[in-house]
Amino acid sequence: MSEPFSIIIPARYASTRLPGKPLLEIKGKPLLQHVYETATQAQAKSITIATDDRRIADAAESFGASVIMTSNEHESGTDRIAEAVRELELDDNDVVVNLQGDEFGLPVTLIDQVASNLYDNPDNQMATLCERINTLDEFIDQNVVKVLFDKRNTAIYFSRSPIPLNRTGGLPEQAYRHIGLYAYRAGYLQEFTKLAPCAIEQAEALEQLRVLYNGGKIHVDIAVDKTGIGVDSAADLELARSKK
Repeated sequence: MSEPFSIIIPARYASTRLPGKPLLEIKGKPLLQHVYETATQAQAKSITIATDDRRIADAAESFGASVIMTSNEHESGTDRIAEAVRELELDDNDVVVNLQGDEFGLPVTLIDQVASNLYDNPDNQMATLCERINTLDEFIDQNVVKVLFDKRNTAIYFSRSPIPLNRTGGLPEQAYRHIGLYAYRAGYLQEFTKLAPCAIEQAEALEQLRVLYNGGKIHVDIAVDKTGIGVDSAADLELARSKK
């Protein structure tokens, strides 16, 4: 990785299943601090936490993070990041990595990988990662987002349904789970947030489909390391706390 990039960590206090999630403690530190400390190991030129909650901002500042206060009317983390990008006055060609504030134990290699992939593929507006699905149960699980990509590693489709369906049964050769780590070009991020949600995005509840629907390109690469734990439930939180 030779080109610098920026990391923005969107964090909100309100969570249906885990209220105050970014501040929940794991091994003596809030979850958000674990994510921030991972980010500091990446080859980023800047790291910013974007939030609309003063409690999160105070906690972030206590462990030395830079914070941008954003609107409380954003419908997604992407919208929050877009506001932070404007505040930071990043160049349109700058690469921005969206590091979710609930990704515990994410290998830093994946952050550098997704940023590098976007730099290396200038005809793509975004980049993301995936990993192979190894069990049929995971393949048919609607909570597991699947991704299809072509021979140039350009995304064809994302779905909660099992794609591509193997009509003979079992796992198809190209069964991949999407990892929700994104890199964007800063200028495109501003364009994206002005696009209206589309029908397939709303049907699947997958924001990235708005990119494909409007003709954008997303580079997809197989992750070089195993991903961490996305803390979305009490069970995820206990799993993270049990990790050595």
